[in-house]
Amino acid sequence: MTAGGAIRIDRLLVYLRFARTRSAALALIETRALRRNRIHVLRGAEPARIGDVLTLAVGGNIRVIELLALPARRGSPAEARSHYREVDADGLDRNGQMTITASPLTADAPSDDPEDRF
Repeated sequence: MTAGGAIRIDRLLVYLRFARTRSAALALIETRALRRNRIHVLRGAEPARIGDVLTLAVGGNIRVIELLALPARRGSPAEARSHYREVDADGLDRNGQMTITASPLTADAPSDDPEDRF
């Protein structure tokens, strides 16, 4: 764990056993299979903090977890599960995906499609 109560998100995925290696965690990030607080994670060095909600597309399933604590190392599966909780399926649609609104960065950006302007 780093100072300030944050950990690199690629390292976190390994410690929580969602990825076997940091390279595998980076592959998840590069394929846009990971969101933190409803925003796509763009790099492995982004910080994760207690209270963050991660949405992962793993093995054809969507998993939504909330971080309860930051692990100091990769431990047993039971130890890894003690650092997060699964968010219940009440907020998910039939396909198991969260309804996500437009990101504040893209919501105000003009569309490139000329038909969207009218």
